[in-house]
Amino acid sequence: MKEFQTNQIRNICLSGQRGSGKTSLADAIAFCTGQNSRIGSVDEGSSIMDYTESEISKKTTISSKLLACEFNKTKINLLDCPGHNDFVGEFLNSLSVSDSVGILVNATSGVEVGTQVQWKSIDKFNVARFFFVNKMEIENADWQNCLTQIKDAFGKQAVAVQIPIGQAAEFGGMVDLLHMKAYKFDASGNRSPMDIPADLKDTVDAEREALIEVAAEADDALLEKFFEDGNLSDEDVLKGLNLGIRRGKMYPVLFGSATKNIGVQLLLEFAAEYLPSPDQMPARKAVKTGSEDAVEIMPDPSGKNVAYVFKVVSEGHLGEMTFFRAMSGTIKSGQDFQNQQTRSGERATQLYTFHGKNRDEITSVAAGDIGALVKLKNTHIGNTLSDSSYSVSIVPVEYPNPVMDVAIRAKSKGDEEKIANGLSKLHEEDATFKLVADPALKQQVLYAQGSAQIDVLTDKLQQRFGVEVELVKPKIPYRETIRGKAEKQYRHKKQSGGRGQFGDVHIRVSPNTRGGGFEFLDEIKGGVIPSKFIPAVEKGVVEAMQNGGLSGSQVVDIKVSLFFGSYHDVDSSDMAFKIAGLMAFREAFMDAKPVILEPVYNLEVSVPDTFTGDVMGDLSSRRGKIAGMDPDGTNQIIRGQVPQAELYQYSVDLRSMTQGQGVYTLSFSHYEEVPHDAAQKVIQEAKAAKEEEEK
Repeated sequence: MKEFQTNQIRNICLSGQRGSGKTSLADAIAFCTGQNSRIGSVDEGSSIMDYTESEISKKTTISSKLLACEFNKTKINLLDCPGHNDFVGEFLNSLSVSDSVGILVNATSGVEVGTQVQWKSIDKFNVARFFFVNKMEIENADWQNCLTQIKDAFGKQAVAVQIPIGQAAEFGGMVDLLHMKAYKFDASGNRSPMDIPADLKDTVDAEREALIEVAAEADDALLEKFFEDGNLSDEDVLKGLNLGIRRGKMYPVLFGSATKNIGVQLLLEFAAEYLPSPDQMPARKAVKTGSEDAVEIMPDPSGKNVAYVFKVVSEGHLGEMTFFRAMSGTIKSGQDFQNQQTRSGERATQLYTFHGKNRDEITSVAAGDIGALVKLKNTHIGNTLSDSSYSVSIVPVEYPNPVMDVAIRAKSKGDEEKIANGLSKLHEEDATFKLVADPALKQQVLYAQGSAQIDVLTDKLQQRFGVEVELVKPKIPYRETIRGKAEKQYRHKKQSGGRGQFGDVHIRVSPNTRGGGFEFLDEIKGGVIPSKFIPAVEKGVVEAMQNGGLSGSQVVDIKVSLFFGSYHDVDSSDMAFKIAGLMAFREAFMDAKPVILEPVYNLEVSVPDTFTGDVMGDLSSRRGKIAGMDPDGTNQIIRGQVPQAELYQYSVDLRSMTQGQGVYTLSFSHYEEVPHDAAQKVIQEAKAAKEEEEK
């Protein structure tokens, strides 16, 4: 592939609800730009983009892919992203290196929950935006309804730059509102000019007027001219369009059919002509490595080399590929870099660009362009590579908290370490999940964005690392505390010939404030217990608190006062007083109205209006407390708090309940007391588990 200047590059991320046709559009673009001899099909498994075994079998995009192509002397780097919220990391990483984002909308479904969730993510990035209403050939397609929904959801900045001629089975043409020309398309997607249909004249005039108004608002001088003349020239409209897109004041709406190849070439022409190049966008935010001092990085091909890593792929036929965007300078083979996060040196050996599953070796990557390196030693997603003399770091992406947890264990004994090592490797490719080994619960818990991500991770563990795993319900990290007060004496006395053991303690236990932790108070007076033995008493109490008397969970939020006792000049020792403290606490705890605490999470669920009743009813059945409900376009955001014990497999249940349209976020809130009936069940389960262990 030939070299391109920064102003010839367009970096475009494709987003949209799962099923909106992003990959089909990318396959159509690959065909139109000569990267494939035919239009690949996701359903038939012939897509140039979704080519992994998992993607072919599941018929869905799992990881983002790069399609680098040339059109009208412009290089277009298209990043096709998963629409499934479980793979949000792929989407966010792609956004971080894009200048524009194309949001696909299904012509039969309109604006869906996933689209609105992604829009909120897009808001955090400095990118231009446009819409492509896809699947215009499908029965029940309704472009006017889609355009209305887009305007209602995202504002009047969303304006049509095209009008479809016909829809569903009658879809076969397009009116270009920018140049006031009309085209019809044949069965192969080739276009030819035609007159604007008379029955569309009023619609075309109305949408053209809306386009001019929004274009005028992109620039003060244009707005003044519009107010004076009541109109803008074609040249001014195009100028306003360019400025409006770059400044985020205009969201053009285009239409088409990816599978029929209708409107795809018009989209490419639009991208080359009106979407911004890297040097037309704001400078990239960075910091001086090791500090918080802000630095701005401009895409200067002659500047110091700075490259941001946004994707790492390790596949058998590729090896390990590190995808990056050159933020500054020109990256060439043979150059040396310093990784600003690991502080290790790296060398650029071979440089590649990708066309879906195919790759080409290239000689350089100019500022603003995207490429891939092989065989880097210690570089991960979110790392910055730069000249050793230029210590700056691009601000990395922030990922949402995982919302689903599952305990994971090896089917074969001895493979536990392989699970940890395998997931550690996979974490270098996807940082949106985490593995937590909890010694107290004796489980490894996998926290992920949802069930689809967990399925993919377990498949990769088996295929790449040879580890078969079982997924089981995770144990809940219950805690125990007290509601009352109690005093207890315990005398540890043991004589077995020779030196004996003696320790006598009197303790008082009382509740601490919730979240106040453990306090140990030394109230000994008159030296009835020598000061050298008091730390041993505290150690005994702390040890006893690791396993409460109800469910064996850790004891929290409690005050323990040591106020009296006695000792023996010969037989007293640290061990004797530690045992006395431990036993005294155990007995006092059970006399002080002990209770079990459970973790409670804040939950936000975004669903279409039609499902709010079902979702709220389900949350109530999970012992959830509804805090409120806020409108969000055509959706509702339900806020509440739900015990962790009731959230197992919630992503699966929510998807089933809302026909795949519900999404949610979770964050830890607090611990609160378990209701009596539920507490008895927890105690019985803990007792049964202990008996099983002792067999």
